[in-house]
Amino acid sequence: MALSLTLPVAGGALAPYALRGRAPVEPAAGIQFNRIAYSAAHVVADPLAAVDPWLQCAVDWDATIGYRRHLWSLGLGVAEAMDTAQRGMGLDWPTSLELIRRSLEAAKEVPGARVASGCGTDHLDLDGVKNVDDVIRGYEEQMAAIEALDGKLIVMASRALARVAKSPGDYERVYDRILSQAKQPVVLHWLGDMFDPALAGYWGTADVDRAMDTALGIIAAHPDKVDGIKISLLDKDKEIAMRRRLPPGVRMYTGDDFNYAELIAGDGHGSDPMHGRSDALLGIFDAIAPAASAALGELARGNVEKFHAILGPTVPLSRHIFAAPTRFYKTGVVFMAWLNGHQRHFTMVGGQQSTRSLQHFAELFRLADAANLLEQPELAVRRMKTLLALHGVED
Repeated sequence: MALSLTLPVAGGALAPYALRGRAPVEPAAGIQFNRIAYSAAHVVADPLAAVDPWLQCAVDWDATIGYRRHLWSLGLGVAEAMDTAQRGMGLDWPTSLELIRRSLEAAKEVPGARVASGCGTDHLDLDGVKNVDDVIRGYEEQMAAIEALDGKLIVMASRALARVAKSPGDYERVYDRILSQAKQPVVLHWLGDMFDPALAGYWGTADVDRAMDTALGIIAAHPDKVDGIKISLLDKDKEIAMRRRLPPGVRMYTGDDFNYAELIAGDGHGSDPMHGRSDALLGIFDAIAPAASAALGELARGNVEKFHAILGPTVPLSRHIFAAPTRFYKTGVVFMAWLNGHQRHFTMVGGQQSTRSLQHFAELFRLADAANLLEQPELAVRRMKTLLALHGVED
């Protein structure tokens, strides 16, 4: 007999729902991917800590690092201390640095484990930032701390820079300075304002094409210092256009949580074979890790149809998790981790479990089932019923 429960539907009514998904796909062991794939990983809050969740962050370190071990076991890299980890949205810089340190230490025990760590300016008091020199000093402080741990940098988009920059030239000055000092090639990070409204007009203009020109110019000036660029604009055509213009050897890391399947598969166009497809640095890979791993394994074997058959059904779930306000997507990612037994509770740093409605969670549950992503269906149903009961819905 199929597992069932009562879920909210449109208009606020309740209706029975019977699970119909199959068992999650099992990734094949030992497959080497032909794409680099980072999962931007979430942090697990400590619900027993005596803190004020809106003001202070408390992390369950064992569960947080345990989830990274899970990602590495699936062949995925970890993009550490990024926005999926609530960086600048509950996770402060001192805790981010501790997270980076612990992740890098754990990675040493896992052969082939990839870690790239977010370097930003979020420790700065925005009201105290007066010019781009302040931004440069902010980046340099975090850069030195991460490189002292032998960490690879992801140079995150800076709210402080977006606030004080007066022209594309200001961006060029900041990035030229940072890239010239980097000890190893970095990943640049272009996060659209749908993810963070404070980043509107990044690269010195609201015109995306002109912004792209500025970013490409910065990369072209330092091609040996740029491993790749992650863009999260939720616009596949812009991403494709930019990746075709990258210098040889510089990767496009898709951050498009709406169109990742087709962007990773690629179209084969571009003067450099690397620019005919995208690598990946995605928040959604946290929530769909087994499917992402299995699909990438099939792609590496040349089974493009199987790649799409596995990954395609996850796209509606991702589009729901990343629905506007997109910046609240972390709540859906953590909800999935809780449903699938990767953490004991559904609480978040900053109390952000409250940013989505019960209707949203109910639809997320249905879409996860349809995508064959419920790893332990009985547990998932039990936990969904717990959430429903907290909202006054009991069978």
